[in-house]
Amino acid sequence: MRIWLGTRSGGRLVDADQARVSVLDHGFTVADGVFETLRVTRAGPFALSRHLRRLCESAAVLDLPAPDLSVVQDAVDTVVGAWWSDGGSLGRLRVTYTAGAAPLGSGRGAGEPTLVVAVASAEPWPETTSAVTVPWTRNEGSAVAGAKTTSYAENVVALRRAHEQGSSEALLANTRGELCEGTGTNVFVVHDGRLLTPPLTSGCLPGITRELVLEWFGGEEVDLPMSALHEADEVLITSSTRDVHPVVRLDDRQWDEAGPVGLRLRAEFAALAAEQIDP
Repeated sequence: MRIWLGTRSGGRLVDADQARVSVLDHGFTVADGVFETLRVTRAGPFALSRHLRRLCESAAVLDLPAPDLSVVQDAVDTVVGAWWSDGGSLGRLRVTYTAGAAPLGSGRGAGEPTLVVAVASAEPWPETTSAVTVPWTRNEGSAVAGAKTTSYAENVVALRRAHEQGSSEALLANTRGELCEGTGTNVFVVHDGRLLTPPLTSGCLPGITRELVLEWFGGEEVDLPMSALHEADEVLITSSTRDVHPVVRLDDRQWDEAGPVGLRLRAEFAALAAEQIDP
């Protein structure tokens, strides 16, 4: 495994055991950074332009200097090329952009932002999945609501709860008690034939797969109570590694199989994604 490591201005490809970032990097000390995760196939990284746009939007929320997208693009091309030449298969690409070296504490230093691009192996998800609801909440009024930051401790705790219960994802409400999102997914419900998902004002991440589902298939952004999960005809979760993933077990509720809407969207999303590597 080889990793592209550098700064906003440039860097180089190094072996994984040589990829070192300062312990004083603000991304390490206080999680002051942003990132993107993409699926990589032989055709390339999926929806790269949309992910790089969101990387810039998240950086702006944190008031980080805008990443140089020509440098990021070169890093992605270099890493993906090395991945395939080294015998890689289905991959998970991560672009991480942090504030760089800084004094200990919340205040930033004058260091140049750090940029890291890496690919790791990814296993295909099963056709259906399971999820649980958890008691913790998303803060829709947070200063970083909607930004994809490296501060993922809340997600680690919630996802651990899901794994302890034999599920692959944990679903959270916001502070108003409305359905928000999963630890690494967006949520859709099907109710009386309507495809519904929480609006961005719920505090959920503006997911790229969520965005594509709404563009390609329609759907409504609606404030939903958490009870909508247990009243829905179908529940779907979406992410850049899962695409459209039907949920067949949610807490104590179980469906015999994926519903017709989930099956259709999963198949049609896969077909469109295969036709358009950068929609």
